[in-house]
Amino acid sequence: MTNQGGERRDLAAMLAPLVRSLIAAELPVLAAHGISMWGYAVLSTLDDSPVRTQTALAEAIGADKTRIIGTLDELQQSGLIARDPDPDDRRARLLSITPNGRKARRSARAAIQANEDRLLAQLSPADRRAFLRAVQILSTLPPEDLAES
Repeated sequence: MTNQGGERRDLAAMLAPLVRSLIAAELPVLAAHGISMWGYAVLSTLDDSPVRTQTALAEAIGADKTRIIGTLDELQQSGLIARDPDPDDRRARLLSITPNGRKARRSARAAIQANEDRLLAQLSPADRRAFLRAVQILSTLPPEDLAES
């Protein structure tokens, strides 16, 4: 998309308002499922790779490991995750998603994606496929590839 001078806007300038709106649309869905945004990130990560240490999980979701303790406590108290001692390191805890956690995460994801599908329906099928493909490719790039070298 270009402006009147024929120049394209920066990706961040185009995507940031969209991402903020998508996050705002997710908040009531997550609240209805009793999950915070950080909780959803934890459940999604654990659902994709079942057992992790707290340190590995924090790194995977981009959070400080001490900052997510409250989120982990809430998820465990709700029966959505389990924290078990690591048999190789009794100081560490292995995190895993429970069947109830998997159900809650998948239900929330279905509701979130239903709204995304409504939004994506504004694109032609070919544009929708191209957009999703491009986002999937770009979202897998390591952070160092996103910055100028």
